[in-house]
Amino acid sequence: MVLESLVTPSQMEKTPRDMFYVGFIYSTLGLLLAYWIFGSYSSLAGVFITAMPLVVIMYRVLKLEERKDIEFSIYERYGRPLRRSFLIKEHGRAVSLFIFLFLGMVISYSLWSTVLPEDVINRLFGSQIETIEAITVEAMGNTIDPDNVLISILYNNFKVLMFCIVFSFLYGSGAIFILTWNASVIGVAIGSIIRNSLINYGKLDKISFLYNYFGSFSISLSYAVHGIPEIAAYFIGALGGGIISVAVVNHDLRSREFRNVIIDSLDLILLSCVILFLAGLIEVYVTPLLF
Repeated sequence: MVLESLVTPSQMEKTPRDMFYVGFIYSTLGLLLAYWIFGSYSSLAGVFITAMPLVVIMYRVLKLEERKDIEFSIYERYGRPLRRSFLIKEHGRAVSLFIFLFLGMVISYSLWSTVLPEDVINRLFGSQIETIEAITVEAMGNTIDPDNVLISILYNNFKVLMFCIVFSFLYGSGAIFILTWNASVIGVAIGSIIRNSLINYGKLDKISFLYNYFGSFSISLSYAVHGIPEIAAYFIGALGGGIISVAVVNHDLRSREFRNVIIDSLDLILLSCVILFLAGLIEVYVTPLLF
């Protein structure tokens, strides 16, 4: 009851950057508790412990966003129509809140997967490391046939988006588990790049070491170029599915308010599909040119 009570969604939407610290602290605490309590199961337990208070926070955000939809309907009913783009802009505050939360978790996982001893890393991030190795093997296979790269990426990304929408609809804020897991995988991947750079370039002279070491950060930054819009798409889709879930519980399915909520949620889901498609294009055609 303590961790989830520290965050007030209406206040955090005014200062979404503060959610970066929430993501960093909550994920760090989740890793610490998982390592102490669950031993060899720490890699999955850490994700679930981190996500537990975030479920409550996300549910409160969903209720706040659903309330905005209802207010939008009331304005329309009494002859004071608002542009739907205004409502999407209002939802954008919640999306920015979740993006900063996600970035905080990524930085936390990156830091601890870099500085901790190898045996601790293998225990805390064993499942993530296996996932990264499987992705690497698949990516190496796709380089043989580049024409399939975009299709493969879009297929995987839209599969994750579908899970986010379905989990949010069925469990209200269930998508936060998927997104926390993705944050841990990305963070461990970045941490492994930094660790490998230290190992590979440690014997070089100072100038060569700095050149190659900081050059490796460009590889890490490549995740951000397509990763930020990709994660934004996931959160927008989860927001749309979650708002529908809250509306189903709180309103008559035949009411005008419910219809407006459904229309707004479908707009969010459609927007998430467009952004995710653009993120896939950036990952295939833009990121390799920049890095």
